Amino acid sequence: MGWVQVQTAAGSEEDAHRLGDIVLRDRLAACVQVIGPVHSRYWWQGELQSATEWLCLAKTTEDRADEVVASLRAAHSYDTPEVIVVAIVGGDEAYLGWVSDAVRSQ
Repeated sequence: MGWVQVQTAAGSEEDAHRLGDIVLRDRLAACVQVIGPVHSRYWWQGELQSATEWLCLAKTTEDRADEVVASLRAAHSYDTPEVIVVAIVGGDEAYLGWVSDAVRSQ
């Protein structure tokens, strides 16, 4: 079994917590950390943009990653949200076991 971190950025702290709560309530993620504010610079519709955002970092298993991505995408307020999956290649065995247990289908 593998583990991943699914990352998205939200335009407000409240929205970040809302997105985190969605994947937690559905047991798609074991935990979600909300970090911010962060200052983002990016290209959008041909122009350089700047925004204050909050990052959501959701820990889950590899086999639940597509569900987390779909859930975040469906609930997100952005037209084209950042929703990326990053592999966790190692870590504390007890922690990774807890992640696996927390997201098992109920």
